[in-house]
Amino acid sequence: MELLKDLEFRGLVNQMTDEAGLAEQLNKPTTLYTGFDPTADSLHIGHLLPILTLKRFQEAGHHVIALVGGATGMIGDPSGRSDERSLNTLDTVKQFSDRIKDQLSRFLPLEGENPISIRNNYEWTEELSIIDFLRDIGKHFPISYMLAKDSVDSRLENGISYTEFSYMLLQSFDFLKLYENENCRLQVGGSDQWGNITAGLELIRRFGHSEKAFGLTVPLVTKSDGQKFGKTAGGAVWLDAEKTTPYEFYQFWMNVDDADVIKFIKYFTFMSHEDILALEAEVAATPEKRVAQRRLAEEMTKLVHGEAGLDQAQRITTAFFSGDLKTLKPEDMDAAFKGMPQFELDGERNIVELLVEANIAPSKRQAREDVQNGAIYLNGEREQSLDKTVTRADTLGEFTIVRRGKKKYFVIRHV
Repeated sequence: MELLKDLEFRGLVNQMTDEAGLAEQLNKPTTLYTGFDPTADSLHIGHLLPILTLKRFQEAGHHVIALVGGATGMIGDPSGRSDERSLNTLDTVKQFSDRIKDQLSRFLPLEGENPISIRNNYEWTEELSIIDFLRDIGKHFPISYMLAKDSVDSRLENGISYTEFSYMLLQSFDFLKLYENENCRLQVGGSDQWGNITAGLELIRRFGHSEKAFGLTVPLVTKSDGQKFGKTAGGAVWLDAEKTTPYEFYQFWMNVDDADVIKFIKYFTFMSHEDILALEAEVAATPEKRVAQRRLAEEMTKLVHGEAGLDQAQRITTAFFSGDLKTLKPEDMDAAFKGMPQFELDGERNIVELLVEANIAPSKRQAREDVQNGAIYLNGEREQSLDKTVTRADTLGEFTIVRRGKKKYFVIRHV
């Protein structure tokens, strides 16, 4: 199927410049790029949509450049923000850049028949003087033109520094350099990048280049209730397993709302149109089965964390659902219990006293009732004896896991 039609079916086209011209351009192998600023030591799931869009272009035979913003990451993009970013040191940005380069290479192949290229815009800005930049690039940007861009206009009331004001020039310079040096004809980005992308196109035109370049944006992902996608009570959902475990990642997708799940399957998976439409019909008929959420969670966890990560996430999910925590492997423990309320136990404690001290029950009276009523489980097994003493002998791996009711888990660490 034609690439643009596939992107439109999936809802991945937000805006594009010259649709007819871009469609004609994509009839032959075309070089395109997307930028990723290193503002943290890991990408998060908000980055997945542009990454996977690049992958769709790569699989369609186009040459993809993933541009790490070693220079722009020093400045900070004002797009989509209401306040100034904190500036990182050069060493920190370089460390973040290396981490992001490694992550990008997991999704976009660096070898094979049509490998992608990973570049860093620090390459062409490191030796650039401020005088040369202002003379050669800045003179092409009228202040009125920059003020009209939403990324700038939306910040004027609360204030924007000259540092962030200049970001548009740097990103435009990136597009120009890649156009001139790599024959890059298309920039793809999130919808908040539209102003920066069109500014780059204008800079290419002002430099007198006759062969046309193009811009395309994908939507910023939001949930049906308008909330920002990719945030949980614990913060961002990261692609780094050390920051967000495969189990937490899997559960994020399992908890997607029915109103969003088919949209996200179109966005993030490579399922065929026919399979998606069949799944959509199944969801409409039996939403309580959550078949689409399970498929989405499986596809995404396997993509980001591999078969091993998916297997671990499913093991932990099954153990929590069944209550049989003893089925967990030793290597599952930290991932399974990350983020749960924890209490350090020195020595041993009567179960009623422990429930109160660990804030599992609000009072001794409630703790006794919970035990006697069968609401308390130790390592998955119901405990109804008020005389029970919790000791190191009650550990599962390194912890004692207390469950109150059906879903409230607490970690007791023996010290």
